[in-house]
Amino acid sequence: MKNIKMLNEQIIGRTNANLSEFDFDTGVFSKNTIEYDKLDKFYASYGITTHHPINFNFKHSSMAGSYFLGNCYIGRSIVYKSDVRGDELKRKGDILDAKNPLPLLKDETIAITYSLLYKTLVHSNSHNPETPEEFTIRNTVSAHYANIHGSTIAGCFLGAFSTVDLMNLHSCIIGEFSYIQTGELFHKKIDPGIVWIKSNDFEFKYNLPANILSKYIGVNRSFQPRGIIYEFVKNFEPEYEEIFKLVNFDGVAAPESSAVNRYSVIKGNTKIGENVLVSQRAYLENAEMGDGSNAQENTYIINSKLTGLNVTAHGGKIINADMGLKIFVGFNSFLYGKEYARLSVGKGCIVMPHTIIDIEKPLSIPDNHLVWGIIQCEEDLRFNSICLDELSKAEDILNIGEMTFKGSGKVFIKSFSDRIGHILEGNGAFFDGENERGHAQDDQNISFNTIQPYNSGENKGIYPSIRIKP
Repeated sequence: MKNIKMLNEQIIGRTNANLSEFDFDTGVFSKNTIEYDKLDKFYASYGITTHHPINFNFKHSSMAGSYFLGNCYIGRSIVYKSDVRGDELKRKGDILDAKNPLPLLKDETIAITYSLLYKTLVHSNSHNPETPEEFTIRNTVSAHYANIHGSTIAGCFLGAFSTVDLMNLHSCIIGEFSYIQTGELFHKKIDPGIVWIKSNDFEFKYNLPANILSKYIGVNRSFQPRGIIYEFVKNFEPEYEEIFKLVNFDGVAAPESSAVNRYSVIKGNTKIGENVLVSQRAYLENAEMGDGSNAQENTYIINSKLTGLNVTAHGGKIINADMGLKIFVGFNSFLYGKEYARLSVGKGCIVMPHTIIDIEKPLSIPDNHLVWGIIQCEEDLRFNSICLDELSKAEDILNIGEMTFKGSGKVFIKSFSDRIGHILEGNGAFFDGENERGHAQDDQNISFNTIQPYNSGENKGIYPSIRIKP
């Protein structure tokens, strides 16, 4: 274990140097996170298909139970149980920005550099016109169940269950359970529990109450996560460790138009409809996945019905709920109905990222509503929801409870609607047998290859650094 511990020290030192303006020591987190005795217990895997270009270039190394699909490059590494998905990367000749229609000169790659990552999801493609051929990330270190989506990032450190979406960021340090989609944020540290979406046309901002949020997600002195949501996820970790003990797997019965990843967990009386995508590390138990629905990475759908065309974004959790047609559930949301108190969400609703709904009595959310924040009873809906028709009339500043919205509600709703449509299309929800192929169809025939670590000596727990090309 000598070399892997030395590697971790090098990563901490490099990352701290780039976060010096914040006086933040990532070593407090990473030294207490890595379970060195487990690093030689899991194999890593990378998937290849005819639809996904691969250039898996790994470097200084370590891995453990991680998953890769598509073009890559990591750097100094560790990557412990993270998913790095390159199946949406742009290709040579693609146009990033219609206003500045310059074609890409080469296939986009992911990069990452100094690294660490821990149960972090990395995917999509660069939305930064300055780096159209590289997803980047750079100095890294990331906490439990963070999401990095469409980024540049730079200095880094993402707190537990945080999300950066379609981002450029640069300086970084994102507090636990914050969702940020704002573009450039130079020299700015983000506190825990902030949900912040900003564009030229609108701004949505909400700060989850710290006293309530800490019950669901917080950190101890070593920046290790605690709280109801973390304990919920932690209880299912053995299920995924069992999956990684198996190299060969028969799979789950699903229609020909649907794909169920072999690194997902499917239990109980679960029904899979047409054009359904179930991604790696998704957990389904007694779930009904209506036609065109998806369960993205790190999602949990338990004792629940999804009518159809439902998007459950990365980290979304739906328990004891009935979801109407075409509902969007955002990143890391926690919809926690009970057997004695089911949750019902009407068709066309948008559940904002990092929303917590935890109820002890049955609750129904009407059709076509935007929902956010922390909801524990029907009264909370007054301050944490709005009808989409009413929001579309907003043209200046709208305050509801602790949420502030600025700008055009109409543009905001259209932007969300367009993105939901794009996600459904990209996941193959509209496939008709010939046209509109998406991930649900392209991911059906993945070949998985495994990489094993050294199991003794100074390199114990380190995987051989390799380069894989077609």
